[in-house]
Amino acid sequence: MYQLYAYATPNSIKPAIMLEEIAQPWQLHTVNLRQGEQTRDDFLALNPNGKVPVLQDSQTGMVLSESAAILLYLAGKHQALLPSGPQAQARVFEQLFFHASAVSPAFGQAGFFTRLASEPQPLAQQRFSREAMRVTGLLDRQLSDSPWLAGEEYSIADIAHYGWLWRREFAGVSLATFPHLRRWFDLLSARPAVIRATEKINALFIA
Repeated sequence: MYQLYAYATPNSIKPAIMLEEIAQPWQLHTVNLRQGEQTRDDFLALNPNGKVPVLQDSQTGMVLSESAAILLYLAGKHQALLPSGPQAQARVFEQLFFHASAVSPAFGQAGFFTRLASEPQPLAQQRFSREAMRVTGLLDRQLSDSPWLAGEEYSIADIAHYGWLWRREFAGVSLATFPHLRRWFDLLSARPAVIRATEKINALFIA
């Protein structure tokens, strides 16, 4: 059985969706970021970086952090949601790296400077809000040519991007002017595995 340490964050939803998609038994453990549980010694023993999510594979003893790494581990181990062939796989990796290097930082910083910064910083807010909208436009353009973000098949690339699009309001991003991305998001949101994972992760706000 897999153990997933998580909270209701854009990164935590990704392995939850993947575990539901591959129909593997898993147990969810709350790491309440609002109460600082990510800094407790028992959690830092799992991930010294103090971030969620963390996946523990009870079968192998593997403990893994970083949502993209977790997706790749599960995809490789269960031969699921990762296409075969170097070119198709490279397209998936391209989207994973684009998410990690561009989408996630832009959305996170846009939300921080807009909602959480102790003092107004209009230059930073403008910079990251514009960047969040720019990368959203790139995703929309990608989906104008293909049904999924890495091509013709649903993959872990789509799961990776879903996290921040699911929490897009934090970054002040709307899908109103991005019809292809809206179509993709609605399609993903209707998947039974995504519905189940979202319900479980959303419940952590109450825990």
